[in-house]
Amino acid sequence: MRVISYNLRKHKASGELLNLTQDFEIDILCLQECDTTDLPETLGPLHLADATKGNRLGLAIYYRMDRFASHETKTFALKKSLHDLVLAPAHERLIGIRVTDKETDHELVIASFHAAPLTASNSLRRNQIHAAHAELLGMGAGLMTLMVGDFNYPFFTKNLTEHMKNSGYELSLSDRRTYTRYKVFKGHFDFATSLGLNIESVETLPRGASDHLPILVTAQYGEDYGPIQGITES
Repeated sequence: MRVISYNLRKHKASGELLNLTQDFEIDILCLQECDTTDLPETLGPLHLADATKGNRLGLAIYYRMDRFASHETKTFALKKSLHDLVLAPAHERLIGIRVTDKETDHELVIASFHAAPLTASNSLRRNQIHAAHAELLGMGAGLMTLMVGDFNYPFFTKNLTEHMKNSGYELSLSDRRTYTRYKVFKGHFDFATSLGLNIESVETLPRGASDHLPILVTAQYGEDYGPIQGITES
């Protein structure tokens, strides 16, 4: 399974989506900071599953209809930062889709996530990540899960990795930095958390019109497919 995650920087990189879809032969496309009123229904073989409704610049997911059957999509509001409360840039910070792979009959949940900006604390972003995982578990407890997006977490990622392990999830960084616009804030902003999947690689793709670089996640289904035990929501 090949998944691209891309923060479009207020929709500025939207013109690159069709080429990304075709050039990298992806199955899922997860977007952040897209103009949800200006998204095409299809991008090559990908179909728009759903997009957030609470804010114009939001999240969206596309999926390959010839491979996956979609059962439901949901959007979620997470704990707000001071930035959210004052400027109200984002009401919904998570969108998930539950699908079945027609080729293998595997069922899984895939999500696009956008954490609070760097003006918020790492503890608040960890709260949002844990809350997002809990919401996705509600879409299918024990199902394999992949959550990709802009985590806004370039510092102390080792600490975050330990938090993820303690809650049963694997955090996967890309092979190169995903944000290099400002010298102070260079780092891995965009990555993946997963449950029950084998992440083969997370590749940072070439820069486009966004200040974020897209990432390509390649994943295999875990050998022991089925309800996964011992997963906590915090």
